Amino acid sequence: MEQLKITNGRVITPGEVIENGTVLITDGYITAIGAGNIDAPGAKVIDAGGKYISPGFIDIHIHGGGGHDFMDNTVGAFLGIAETHARYGTTAMCPTTLTSSKKDLLETLRIYELADKQNTQGAQFIGMHLEGPYFALNQCGAQDPRYIRNPDPEEYREILAGTTAIKRWSAAPELPGAIDFGKYITERGILAAIAHTDAIYEDALLGFENGYTLATHLYSGMLGVTRRNAYRYAGVVEAAFLIDDMDVEIIADGIHLPPPLLKLVYKIKGAGRTALITDAMRAAAMPPGESVLGSLKNGLKVIVEDGVAKLPDRSAFAGSVATFDSLVRNMIKHADLPLLDAIQMATLTPARIMNVANRKGSIEIGKDADIVIFDEDINIEKTIVKGKVIYER
Repeated sequence: MEQLKITNGRVITPGEVIENGTVLITDGYITAIGAGNIDAPGAKVIDAGGKYISPGFIDIHIHGGGGHDFMDNTVGAFLGIAETHARYGTTAMCPTTLTSSKKDLLETLRIYELADKQNTQGAQFIGMHLEGPYFALNQCGAQDPRYIRNPDPEEYREILAGTTAIKRWSAAPELPGAIDFGKYITERGILAAIAHTDAIYEDALLGFENGYTLATHLYSGMLGVTRRNAYRYAGVVEAAFLIDDMDVEIIADGIHLPPPLLKLVYKIKGAGRTALITDAMRAAAMPPGESVLGSLKNGLKVIVEDGVAKLPDRSAFAGSVATFDSLVRNMIKHADLPLLDAIQMATLTPARIMNVANRKGSIEIGKDADIVIFDEDINIEKTIVKGKVIYER
């Protein structure tokens, strides 16, 4: 039996902060939580020094970081991204693809399986997120238009037959065949999400009724209110707000969504329906300058400046360079959120969305000991995954 005791910290639990609290971890699981000291003879002790003891951050939409992209299709890239983001408090993540050829996609899924077994020093993988290729060409953004296509039953059935790694798939629900696609993946326990779409409210509602229960990077790659001739139509943004049970995720870097929009999303959807995501590409945690979105082999050249990646002509953003600590910091400092709500959006809400809340997302007895220790400014001191310290400042 291996025990770790984290003591003298402000323990963030669902609904309250336990001052001068202690968390006891046994063999990678949380076994006791309380105020003051917990007697555990022989346990290794970490003194939190009055800092916060928080659930680890869960990033359900991430492409890269530290100079790597998951589409590089190497085990080293997968592990490098997981280790890079662990330094910023991420303890679990959904590696995310970009629109690509079927051959490249199948290779990414194969590499995921290999990397998952070797990932002992970084944020845990909790399943692949396929972003594309079933998108509206008009809303491709930085996704490669060469590979965008309508849902093909023969193709997606073949992909799903060969792997159990896929836990989430983002698509445009208005495309021919997209409703059947949503039903098919939902029946297999895969989360369908609305993304890169020309859908209006009615399309989004039909999508929601057939499995599309999450809006991927809300506001990005989707319509708000539009006009066709003299008539106005609500878009996916309004659908996400109006459908109470639809979840949303937001890139809270303060650039993709400025503070007034961060406040609006929180005001309407609340912490229980809003997940923070980095949507980070390979340049996250790297110096500004030129970079590549997607695979080094055939990815898109981008420029990183002003804290965001842009297409070379600066006509659109091309992914974020955020790290998770900055998302939480932004929500508190710029969107005026209480700490507990910002932490919920970084932990328990994404855990629920990805159906892992029974084991991750909060400091509760019986759950995985995925914990971060940080100060008042959300500077990460330590990152702990399944009771093992994988990063310390």
